[in-house]
Amino acid sequence: MLRSLLSILLLALALSVNAQHYPLRAVRLIVPMAAGGSTDISARALARQLTDTWKQNVVVENRPGATTVIGTEAVARAAPDGYTLLVTLAPFAVNPSLHAKLPYDTLADFAGITLINTTPLVIVVNPSVPARSVKDLIALARAHPGKLNFGSAGSGGSNHLAGELFKTMANVKMVHIPYKGNAPALTDLVGGHVDLIFNGVLSALPLIESGKLRALAITSRERSPVLPDLPTVSESGLKGFEAVAWVGLSAPARTPREVIMRVNADSVRIIRSAEFSGRLARGGSIPAGNSPEQYTTFIRDEIAKWGKVVKFTGAKAD
Repeated sequence: MLRSLLSILLLALALSVNAQHYPLRAVRLIVPMAAGGSTDISARALARQLTDTWKQNVVVENRPGATTVIGTEAVARAAPDGYTLLVTLAPFAVNPSLHAKLPYDTLADFAGITLINTTPLVIVVNPSVPARSVKDLIALARAHPGKLNFGSAGSGGSNHLAGELFKTMANVKMVHIPYKGNAPALTDLVGGHVDLIFNGVLSALPLIESGKLRALAITSRERSPVLPDLPTVSESGLKGFEAVAWVGLSAPARTPREVIMRVNADSVRIIRSAEFSGRLARGGSIPAGNSPEQYTTFIRDEIAKWGKVVKFTGAKAD
C-alpha cells in the first residue's frame, strides 16, 4: 500500500516538473474528422502557430469516423501529459444522448481547455420550395406534416440537430435525410431531391449568391457579418432559437493543471490575434477563446440542451 502511494506521488511530482517546462517534445493534435474540411483547416492553422510559439512540432492527426467517436476515444485513452490534445466539435456534446453506450465518459474523461470558435448555420431551401421566410416555412410544414425533408451531413452533426431543434420549437414534422458528408447533401438540395438544409454559411454562400438556393435565416443569436441583411431564426418568429457549430480544445482528464493553463493561455492569444480571428471571420466563424472553466460549463450546457432535443424527437445515430 505504502509502495503504491509512493509511486503515485512520484508520478505526480514528475508530471508537475515536466509541466513547468512543457512542451519538451512534439504534441499530437487529434482531429476526429477527415482532412480538408473547415475544422481541419482551422486546427492546422492553430497547430502551426502553436508550433511557432512552443518551438516544438504540433502534429495534426486526423482520426475520422463514427461521428467523431473514434478520434475522441483515442484521446480519452492517451496519457494525461499534455502531449495528446483533442479538437472537440459539436457532436462531442450530442453523442452522449445519441449513443446508448460510448467507449468513454464525455465529462469525466476529458479536461476542457478553450472554445476556439462558433459557426452559425443558415437555413437554405431549394427555390422550388414556396417559403421566403421562417414563418412561411413553419406554415408550410404545418400544412403538410411530414412532407418536407431536410438533409444533413450525417446523424448527430450540427446541421442534423439544428433541424431537430427547429422541429421541436416550431412544433412541425419534417423528415431527416442523412448523407455521408455535406457536399452530397448540398448537391441534392440544389437538385431538388431534398427541400432544405441547415448549412454552414461559407459553403452555402456561393449557391445563395448565384440563386441556386434561397436563404431564409441565420441560426445564431446575432446576425452574421457575412450575410448582414439576413435575419436570425429567433427574430423571425422562433424566439430563443440558437444552433451553432462549434470547435474547441480538450485534453485527457488528469492532465496537469499547469499544462492546461499553458495551452489555454497560448491558444487564446492565437485565437484572438488579428491573423487567426480574421481567418475565422472569412470562413463565417466567430472567434471565442475562453477559460477552461467557461469551456467546461459550455460543454455541460450543450449536453443538457441537445439531450432534451434528442429525447423529445427520438433522433438516432446512424
